[in-house]
Amino acid sequence: MIPIEHFLILSAILFSFGITIVLVKKNAIVVLMGLELMLNAANINLVAFSRYDQAKIQGQFFALFIMVVAVAETAVALAIIVKAYKYFHSINLDDFKNLKG
Repeated sequence: MIPIEHFLILSAILFSFGITIVLVKKNAIVVLMGLELMLNAANINLVAFSRYDQAKIQGQFFALFIMVVAVAETAVALAIIVKAYKYFHSINLDDFKNLKG
């Protein structure tokens, strides 16, 4: 059996990559991928803790729920990005500053 520390280290690395991408990159699609990395890191934690608690599987169900919500979030975000591209002819997040009041 793989120790839980390995799962936690992998999750921390994925979350770190995700937060770095969200903070550094300017491309809206790449930022969306960074958000997905962070959600998957949380899912790894939930499934890992659920696996080591043999009597309960709530963590696995919650991870499945997060995946469903992430799919819906991605679909809505991509639709917004497509509309913004049609208006601004760019997906650079700095170009969206014209949306302010």
